[in-house]
Amino acid sequence: MSLSGKRILIGIGGGIAVYRVAELARLLKKSGAQVRCVMTKSAREFVSPLTFEALTGETVHTELFDLTSEREMGHIQLARWADAVIIAPATANLIARFAHGIADDLLSTIMQVCDKPVLLAPAMNSSMWDSAATQHNITTLEQRGLYVVGPEAGELACGESGSGRLSEPRTIMAAMLPLLEIQDLKGQRWVINAGPTAEAWDGVRLLTNRASGKLGVLLADLAVIRGAAVTLIAGPGTPATHPAIQRIDVESAAQMLTACKSAAAEADLFIATAAVSDFRFEQPHQGKLKRNDTAGMSVKMVANPDIVAEIAAMEHRPKRVIAFAAEATDHITHARIKLAKKGVDAIVANDIANMGSDRASGWWVTETEAVAINSDSKHDFARSIINHILES
Repeated sequence: MSLSGKRILIGIGGGIAVYRVAELARLLKKSGAQVRCVMTKSAREFVSPLTFEALTGETVHTELFDLTSEREMGHIQLARWADAVIIAPATANLIARFAHGIADDLLSTIMQVCDKPVLLAPAMNSSMWDSAATQHNITTLEQRGLYVVGPEAGELACGESGSGRLSEPRTIMAAMLPLLEIQDLKGQRWVINAGPTAEAWDGVRLLTNRASGKLGVLLADLAVIRGAAVTLIAGPGTPATHPAIQRIDVESAAQMLTACKSAAAEADLFIATAAVSDFRFEQPHQGKLKRNDTAGMSVKMVANPDIVAEIAAMEHRPKRVIAFAAEATDHITHARIKLAKKGVDAIVANDIANMGSDRASGWWVTETEAVAINSDSKHDFARSIINHILES
């Protein structure tokens, strides 16, 4: 997901997990965010500030009373600068100090004045995490509106096993994304299908298409980040999704239909972005056909189900059903024909030239309007589609 224009402040506590926070800073920077770091004295015992300066291109802030460089900022300015704050690793000591309002260094002082969303990513020995004091302090901070991701269970640096591992950097970043978005889809249940389907000819050969599933994943990611409960029915090769998404992987059109019907019953919204194979082999072969056996072969194909039309015709259909129509020419005309034929509420018409790429453009088509959606990327295209859904 793009974080272009977002400003993230990372507060880095002292613990062996500090080295994994370097990867978090890199991921945030790669996603377009402006990243600044505040390191405690203990954190600097594990990793040099130079590491984070190299990764972020920004001065690392360390001391409350050592604001000598013109690029350095006071604690109030740093708190006001950020769109969101991540504390990682959030040690038992830091959690206790935040809970009790202690402000004796730069990071704890920032936390005293911070009115931006704060995400804690705890990391410590499992006994420290499970202690009554730490659990009480975490509950106190959650009641004040702070968010917590992790810790995860597994092998710890001390050699023991249990809850206390710092969450993966990508998991921390995924947990932070909703803090930067308006939760305008809270309480809604969305079901989206994405990617191609694949129809078996024999045990190794498939009939499929060029669809990448990228747009469906972007729609699912954006929807869950904005508060929706999202189920994604994903065809082969569909990219990875936000961890909060319920993902169901399928291969054939028949499998996708079954999964979609089950998930979409009484959903608020169904979006059909998948490029479903129109046909399948009437009699797939078991095992592998030899080359000599296929020379001059004729095969018989049968029609696959129209998934979006069947979803729209369900007795307990979703409140709204949105279809996609990939066309080469006369996009709006073809979309209007499909709109009536399939019984859906709206169609997004897009161009087949963009299948498999990171580009996207098209039209939002209903019975009463056809609005062009101009965008520079599939991310912007997906965001525009969600905005049209909310506005219509």
